[in-house]
Amino acid sequence: MAKSKLRLLASAIAMSAAMASVQATGQQTNPAPQAFKTFPVRPEAPAHAPNIIVIMTDDVGFAASSTFGGPVPMPTYDALAKQGLRYNNFHTTAMCSPTRAALLTGRNHHRVGFGAISEVSLDLPGYNATIPASAATIGQVLKANGYDTSWFGKNHNTPPWETSPFGPFDRWPLGLGFDYFYGFNGPATSQFDPILTENLNSIRPSVGKPDYVLDKDLADQAIAWLGRQKSLRPDAPFLLYYAPGTAHGPHQAPKEWIEKFHGQFDMGWDKLRADIFRRQKAMGVIPKDAKLNPRADTLAAWDTLTPEQQKVSARMMEVYAAQLAYFDAQLGRVVDELKRLGEYDNTLILYVQGDNGASQEAGPRGTNNEYASMNNNDPQWADMIGKEDSFGGRESAGVYQAGWGYALNTPFQWSKQVASHLGGTMNAMVVSWPAKIKDGGTIRPQFTHVIDVAPTIYEAIGITPPARLNNSDQMPFDGISFAYSFKDARAPSRHREQYFELMGNRGFYRDGWFANTVPPRPTWDHSPTRSDPENYKWELYNLNIDYSQSKDLAASNPQKLEELKAAFTEAAQQNNVFPLQADFFSRLDSRLRPSILKGRKSVTYYPGDTRYAPGSFPSLAGTGWQASADIEVPNAPADGTLIAQGSWGNGWGLFITDGKPVFFYRASDHNPDAKLVGTNKLTPGKHVITARFVPDAKPKRGGTLSLSIDGKEVATQPIEMSSTFLGQSATVGMLGEEAIMKGLEPPFVYQGKLNSVTVSTDK
Repeated sequence: MAKSKLRLLASAIAMSAAMASVQATGQQTNPAPQAFKTFPVRPEAPAHAPNIIVIMTDDVGFAASSTFGGPVPMPTYDALAKQGLRYNNFHTTAMCSPTRAALLTGRNHHRVGFGAISEVSLDLPGYNATIPASAATIGQVLKANGYDTSWFGKNHNTPPWETSPFGPFDRWPLGLGFDYFYGFNGPATSQFDPILTENLNSIRPSVGKPDYVLDKDLADQAIAWLGRQKSLRPDAPFLLYYAPGTAHGPHQAPKEWIEKFHGQFDMGWDKLRADIFRRQKAMGVIPKDAKLNPRADTLAAWDTLTPEQQKVSARMMEVYAAQLAYFDAQLGRVVDELKRLGEYDNTLILYVQGDNGASQEAGPRGTNNEYASMNNNDPQWADMIGKEDSFGGRESAGVYQAGWGYALNTPFQWSKQVASHLGGTMNAMVVSWPAKIKDGGTIRPQFTHVIDVAPTIYEAIGITPPARLNNSDQMPFDGISFAYSFKDARAPSRHREQYFELMGNRGFYRDGWFANTVPPRPTWDHSPTRSDPENYKWELYNLNIDYSQSKDLAASNPQKLEELKAAFTEAAQQNNVFPLQADFFSRLDSRLRPSILKGRKSVTYYPGDTRYAPGSFPSLAGTGWQASADIEVPNAPADGTLIAQGSWGNGWGLFITDGKPVFFYRASDHNPDAKLVGTNKLTPGKHVITARFVPDAKPKRGGTLSLSIDGKEVATQPIEMSSTFLGQSATVGMLGEEAIMKGLEPPFVYQGKLNSVTVSTDK
């Protein structure tokens, strides 16, 4: 004991002396780092390697931003362009998932399984929505080279059938090389009530927060991550992939931001397009001799709309502009944090404004409820007139009229989805790197493509991606670094040829010449009539002297056309493009793809806070179905959710309110709601509550709803319109982020005992 006390006393004296030394000198001497022999060692990045930020917005046309002559003020984008470079010949694949797969990997989209968006994937190598291990992402490559990596916002590159709580997680952001993920899986989500994931876990940061906005939250989280990274790893560079849902539908923004644009689009899309074109030439973002393509015959002239229709249309564009401008303000906070941390100068920012051209998918009328529109249940003008004040709010899921997409793709033809025309593939890009780019504010006209981003990053860092990674030999890159253009505005393009293809629309570029097919119908036409891509007409353009793809030369130069058509065929064979595919939107039914449910027609769910995405919930499309809840009612009143799927826009749910069972069904906000209510309050004890839908034989959109208690039918109601596609999550025992039935506030957890809910389908 005496020796033990002496050791403690000696230790205390030594500690006291050390503290006195620290107080006297104001410093503490750290021991030299040990040269460990068996502990794992993290890789180190090259000396002075730059931080990398890749930004990609969603559905933003070439001409939307003020930076490229557009009507939406984006001072953050303007400032980055003033310091850096504007690229006016940068191309995407014309749609979300394919562009993002190409961006992340540096390979052509068909080579990495993304010949289409993941929700319509096919059992073909070029279309299976599965990035192979042989195509490592920028996250995986940079992580292997000492970078800390993060991803904020949209992830549209995980196969839908792998988004359940049981994965597999190889193709989630964490599996794709990103240390941290904060965002959403899938094509889109609400700005006010988003369905979010942090790493692998569902989170609900918006519940109970009426002022919540996703774009602000993403900026908050990115800033917090930067702070953590610089606190713990100040000498390590980082990769930050920033992919907001803005400005994909639903178009939503804070009310005060929408009001900032009140009246600014009353002139309509025809006048707006002319104004943009004039500004683009004055700014030099398009050549002086560029031609303005005329409005397509399928698009309405602004002055053919009634005053009421113009009011609806102008308000929708005000909302879009507000959302994009609000995002820019939030991004500005992230850039300010870079400067505060002293990291701005040595940060390479590659900012692609849009993953494709502006959308025309909502058609001539637009929509204030895209959830209904996805069910071919578009609102009519009469359903939207008078509701303008609600546009952009929590219970609005708007997408503007096709005419605005036409204007925001100035000066080009066509739009999102159309890989054969520049309106679908030409996107604005700004590159900023203060430490290296010295002729800020200038234009770069070199042909560049989204597959070039990854090789450019690797060259800027000074690394060679490994030939083998993830236990897999790596396929060659298709992209070509455009880092050469950072110092030389007049350098000839090194990316000299490129194929384009999406949903049957295709083209081939070589040294300024471009051969392309003509789409058979507008992008909003999802009629069941099938189209054969082999019968599409071909055109020919010389983009060296015809920047906007305005003069077809097919008749005058058939030899060049045939040369490029043959080149397309060769490239398509090498890149898994064949067999050509069209009419993808007839294939949204999740039963056409793998599922963790493995084809089961009956699935039993247990209560909890899990969100069941479409890939882990039975498809209710084109079939009869029922949901039976096994509950135990306590002696005290017990209300709450038994099961729910969807949102205010369309959905259904089985609830207990005021002690009575309720089956609520909403096809859309412009169809009558169905609400079946039990006559009496449930008695204490065990009960089975069943909701059922029986479709009509003809037409197939209607049917009959019924509510049963303990096997006895207590209410029925016919409906004329059902939802054939519910692309939103289901929850059991509680509501998700949004209330399906008015008066029910999330999470509305069932207060009795819910044992299980069994969902069964007829096919």
